[in-house]
Amino acid sequence: MSFPMTPAEARVDLSAIRENVRQLASHAPGAEMMVAVKADAYGHGLIPVARACLEAGAGRLGTAYIREALELRAAGITAPILAWIIPPGEPLEQAIGGDIELSASSLSAIDVIATAAAAVGGTAKVHLKVDTGMSRGGAMAAEWSALVQRALRHRAEGVIEIVGLWSHFACADIPGDPSIATQLAAFDEALLIAEKAGAGGSHVIRHIANSAAILTLPQARYDLVRPGIATFGLSPVPRLGGFGLRPAMTLVARIALVKRVPARSGVSYGHLYVTDRETTLGLVPLGYADGVLRHATNVAEVLAGGRRRRIAGRVCMDQFMIDVGDDPLTEGDEVILFGDGSRGEPTAQEWADSLDTITHEIVTRIGSRVPRVYR
Repeated sequence: MSFPMTPAEARVDLSAIRENVRQLASHAPGAEMMVAVKADAYGHGLIPVARACLEAGAGRLGTAYIREALELRAAGITAPILAWIIPPGEPLEQAIGGDIELSASSLSAIDVIATAAAAVGGTAKVHLKVDTGMSRGGAMAAEWSALVQRALRHRAEGVIEIVGLWSHFACADIPGDPSIATQLAAFDEALLIAEKAGAGGSHVIRHIANSAAILTLPQARYDLVRPGIATFGLSPVPRLGGFGLRPAMTLVARIALVKRVPARSGVSYGHLYVTDRETTLGLVPLGYADGVLRHATNVAEVLAGGRRRRIAGRVCMDQFMIDVGDDPLTEGDEVILFGDGSRGEPTAQEWADSLDTITHEIVTRIGSRVPRVYR
């Protein structure tokens, strides 16, 4: 048996990511695909994942911040990239020079982008975002027409090119939620306003569909779809199943210490776990500094020695314990926290369910001390 060179690693199956991209594309025939690779590709590794997605047929990439898009450019990735969160002080001139598309949700945002484009003697490619009911990013309906008109004015000045009109769902992962139809109607109205003003046309990409909408709302696919969590094989609507997606990440560690302890031994901080007999404990060198939620204490399970074991006692910053009873356990033995379930190990969905959260949080929390290994 060979061991990783580090106490733990996140194994990322790029072939699973490619398969998932192709599977998602089959649900949206005729639509372009922009894969969201923000947050280090949901913890899976920005550059390797971006390349795998493009190899599988995705034509575009999406990031939350400009710095993520610039990292993709620095790695030699030339595909269109949209960065959609533009706080004050962002390197807009560098983004425009790197042919990174930008999102604008307000008059001040479109003006700042236009000023940056003029400063570098270029034309910024902009997606205008409308708030259709999420009350997050995007211009409110009452401000939408003004945003479109301001963008058209900057377009006439040669510093703005309107390449997209977009929005985002609040409840696409809740099938049948009434807000879905409301948001689609609001989006259609915003598109009509933009088109009548001269900001539409076949060259302008319309998009609102996230992972859940791609898989459950054919009427929401428009010109482009934006898969995120589904790219990594994790269902955006768990109640409806896995949609044939394959989880790409397996989080593993190797036992750092094995010890035999007597009955009534308190384990870890606060003695929240007390042994009921003489037993064997194993120390797993991963903790909340690595993304293992502290709430996993006495709740989440791992696979060790061919069987599932519940975390025993408080999850610490760098480690947690498991109780294997009288089963054999050796320092260096592999422990699987979560994977695709094919070996009997828990999945990220099971971890999310047991901790009352979503798989997005489970995979994106895995910290930088845990190397990503690509297979």
